[in-house]
Amino acid sequence: MALSDEERRRLEKLEQELASSDPDLYRTLQFGAPGNKRREAATTLWGALALIGAFTLVIVGIATELVIVGAFGFLLMVAAANWLLRGYGPQDGHKGKP
Repeated sequence: MALSDEERRRLEKLEQELASSDPDLYRTLQFGAPGNKRREAATTLWGALALIGAFTLVIVGIATELVIVGAFGFLLMVAAANWLLRGYGPQDGHKGKP
């Protein structure tokens, strides 16, 4: 659905007002949040692999009835989940303006 001329003018006016009032937000909306996408993808991938490995360790601990192996696997699983989810956080590191 195409915009009418009036709607297009209003939208351009809003863009100009945003660019003058909050240039950082305008730049983020135009070009995306800064960050290294490959690094974030690698962090997510390694976190997922570590999570799978840790879960395997928990299963091995249960199967062999070695509590220490299962406990270590669980702790590793928590750390791996943290590592996995680190790639899903805010991309620009800003908490927001009050």
